[in-house]
Amino acid sequence: MIQPSPFDDIRPYYDEEVPAAIDRLVNSSFFPLLASYVFPDRPLEDVKEMVSQCKTSRDFQYTVMMRVNEQVIQRSISHFTYQGTDQLESDKKYLFVSNHRDIFLDASLLQYVLVKCGCETSEITFGANLMSSPLIIDIGKINKMFRVERGGNMKDFYMSSRHLSDYIRYDITQKHESVWIAQRNGRTKDGIDHTDQGIIKMFCMSEQKDKIKALADLHIVPVSVSYEWESCDILKALELYESRFEKYVKKPGEDLNSILTGIIQRKGNVNITFCRPITKFDLMSYYDCTNNEYHKRVAALMDERIIDAYVLYPNNFIAHDLRYGQEIYRDKYTDEEREAFIHHMEHLNSFDITEPDVLKDIFLGIYANPVRNKLKKNRKL
Repeated sequence: MIQPSPFDDIRPYYDEEVPAAIDRLVNSSFFPLLASYVFPDRPLEDVKEMVSQCKTSRDFQYTVMMRVNEQVIQRSISHFTYQGTDQLESDKKYLFVSNHRDIFLDASLLQYVLVKCGCETSEITFGANLMSSPLIIDIGKINKMFRVERGGNMKDFYMSSRHLSDYIRYDITQKHESVWIAQRNGRTKDGIDHTDQGIIKMFCMSEQKDKIKALADLHIVPVSVSYEWESCDILKALELYESRFEKYVKKPGEDLNSILTGIIQRKGNVNITFCRPITKFDLMSYYDCTNNEYHKRVAALMDERIIDAYVLYPNNFIAHDLRYGQEIYRDKYTDEEREAFIHHMEHLNSFDITEPDVLKDIFLGIYANPVRNKLKKNRKL
């Protein structure tokens, strides 16, 4: 019998709950589509039988999710690389804090890498806004995803942040599970990866007596994810264009569309780098800071490591040259690569908007800003 937990409102499924969720999944109207993508060469009934044999989250991740990632890599990624796994100890649990470019793939591909390097998968934050149907909830909670509340009044926000902080600390120090979380609320849409100071404050809420211990005990590892072709770049540019003067309101099904677009669209080369962990030695240098300054400096340190590890591709240099009317990075891309980028950008012409040049500039910024990020950090390109 499952014992009540203070985290029942946000936690993933226990293994005892997985078989019932698997049964709901394989009998859903969505399952044939999933089966045809993940196992295109196998009859539906065979896939149903195979997935039905999954009794734990680990079974599901190794049987289905590893195959999902393999299909994504095979069908839409030219070359998938990863670095920094030698810094991870297989018996140690970490808090992976990542820049966030794709709703689904950032965390999913990281799980793939963890398995490949002999580590267990992590639990994954799951925005309440994405829990749009019982089926999505089942897939997420089978896959070790836990709920993160967003919005609400100040009191509700404080309480949900404290609850999340308690759960993350419990997960790593007692449950012995690693955790993946984005460096900010929502995806980076403008190409400027920036760690929200508030997320560092949230990590510390569950250990307020000792700010160094609060973060050192979580074994934070910044993670830098780089896509040659930015996930949902056209959709992101349109959202930024529409939100210039008023709050952007998502349309029904928009998040699901972004997930599917990110999975299917071509991504070119993709890289994941596990950056140097944030150690107690790093944190001690901020010992005399006020709490607010401490959170700010740790966020800046994470930004520095994520930006330093971010891989720039020809598209980034092409966009920077186009945006600023220069050719200072002309040696970093070919004529063919430049023409391919411009051809892709021409898709913006199909939208009936009043300021097409503004939309084009926003689009170029998505790709050019990672170059500027490195230049601001005084990195040689």
